[in-house]
Amino acid sequence: MTNETIKHQLNHRTIRAFKPTTLSTEQLNTLYSVASHTPTSMFMQQMSIMHITDPDKRAVIREISKQPYVGANGDLFILLVDLYRNQQIRQQKGKDDGRLHTADIFFQGLDDAIMAAQNMITAAESMGLSVVPLGSIKNEPQKIIEVLNLPKMTFPVLGLQIGIPDQEPQLKPRLPLKFIAFDNDYPKEIKLSDLSDYDQEVTTYYDLRDANQRIDSFTNQIAGAKLDRHYTKRDEIMKVLHRQGLCTDEGID
Repeated sequence: MTNETIKHQLNHRTIRAFKPTTLSTEQLNTLYSVASHTPTSMFMQQMSIMHITDPDKRAVIREISKQPYVGANGDLFILLVDLYRNQQIRQQKGKDDGRLHTADIFFQGLDDAIMAAQNMITAAESMGLSVVPLGSIKNEPQKIIEVLNLPKMTFPVLGLQIGIPDQEPQLKPRLPLKFIAFDNDYPKEIKLSDLSDYDQEVTTYYDLRDANQRIDSFTNQIAGAKLDRHYTKRDEIMKVLHRQGLCTDEGID
């Protein structure tokens, strides 16, 4: 089964090079409207979007991300878990913060923000634009909060860079469906040998890729340096969340 939306989704490619053009007001408002109509847990609407146009802020975010294309061409957005707005509403109605500091409510806001980001991606691609999601904004969580001048009860969870594509990368192969979609029970027996065909497909992809060539496999990446024990500033995310007044219900300092 297919239709135009599904074709766009199945043809999704992460674009890291954009033409030096910014989005129109109409395009921006369309993306914001699509995000605002995303499902929201308990109708709390606990996400917000920041559009970063200031070149100095974009430069710092690029430095945090350690990726040269971040904040270059295209439009840069940061999606927030935003419990500050609802905190202010409660306080101005004479109420305490209630459950706003719990991990439960934070994760509801996280769901809101991530689903809004995906809706923006789908809408952007339907308009002939392309997107690179930026989890790398969390490389230095405290610094990104400071550069965005965020109040407590907010947290930046994902960046999106959106624009007119200036490259045509190959389609990156994904795990076969049998490894990610299950009926009723989770199959706990996983054998490397079952992944050999997919490993070869991924190795071929890297071997043929136009830029940044490397020969690698999926299982080698999983067993590689990314998941080896090492310290990064991302390991401070929980501490930063607590400084922001979020997820404090377990009494962790």
